[in-house]
Amino acid sequence: MRRRDILKTIALGGAATVIRPFSSFGSFDVLAQTSNADPTGPADLVAVLGGEPAEMLDQALYELGGIGRFVRTGNKVVIKPNIGWDNSPEEAGNSNPELIAALVRHCLEAGAAKVSVLDHTCDQWNACYSNSGIEAAVKAAGGEMLPAHNQATYQEVALPRAKVLKKAKIHRAIMESDAWFNVPILKTHGGAGMTVSMKNLMGIVWDRGYFHWNDLNQCIADICTLPKPPVLNIVDAYRVLLEGGPRGGRGKDVAMAKGLFASPDMVAVDTAAIRFFGQLRAMPLQNIAYLQKGAELAVGTTDLDTLAIKRVKI
Repeated sequence: MRRRDILKTIALGGAATVIRPFSSFGSFDVLAQTSNADPTGPADLVAVLGGEPAEMLDQALYELGGIGRFVRTGNKVVIKPNIGWDNSPEEAGNSNPELIAALVRHCLEAGAAKVSVLDHTCDQWNACYSNSGIEAAVKAAGGEMLPAHNQATYQEVALPRAKVLKKAKIHRAIMESDAWFNVPILKTHGGAGMTVSMKNLMGIVWDRGYFHWNDLNQCIADICTLPKPPVLNIVDAYRVLLEGGPRGGRGKDVAMAKGLFASPDMVAVDTAAIRFFGQLRAMPLQNIAYLQKGAELAVGTTDLDTLAIKRVKI
């Protein structure tokens, strides 16, 4: 694997922000399989490197069998990115707005009647929606933003397969949707080690404090047993937050990795994305306890050898 040691300085809003670049050459090594599982049909998991967010999404959806595999004419669709922080896209605390806009367009082109985007933010919700760039991008693409700061918009849902989190209040738009997409950004997290697609489900829950007080990693796995799982998980690894997560960072904390991972399997796509992250800085999979807990609950698999994986370099 080649790594560039040169740091690129990019001017952002008049301030100098240093973003570590990452060469994608050879970086598929972490997804090498002992079996020859190259699919002849739609892939189970797709990894795309080297492009801009929209073109990587285009390629991933193509390899997965097309957007029509997930969205039908007349569907009500919800997209759940990371929008938790009052930060700019360059700080890598929130999902990339270009990626979210591209997904909105794909859903509408597939015939969706409505595409809504939401997150239960940590910072003040309308500042997060605006300053992340996601609100403007979604509206320009033909979608709508839904607030998630009002408890009245949540409904209690039983989680019979869970070990600790036996029920949770879930945003009603998720439960009433025909299909919903989970689109996290790849970044570190002080409590869980990493936050990717599994942990991103905390943003559809009203009482997130319960997770932190009652075995965070088990609760992350438990919420992923939701009876209405996302139809697809798309991990934004265009910019990757190496340190200081989950809020977002500056300078050496952000790597320009230009990657995207997608799969209906939350455990598998998180496993692949965290392996990729491990090329940027040390992050042993065994340190991310919710992965194995999710596998034990049959949410998905950490054994990538069992999957048909497509790897695409742009």
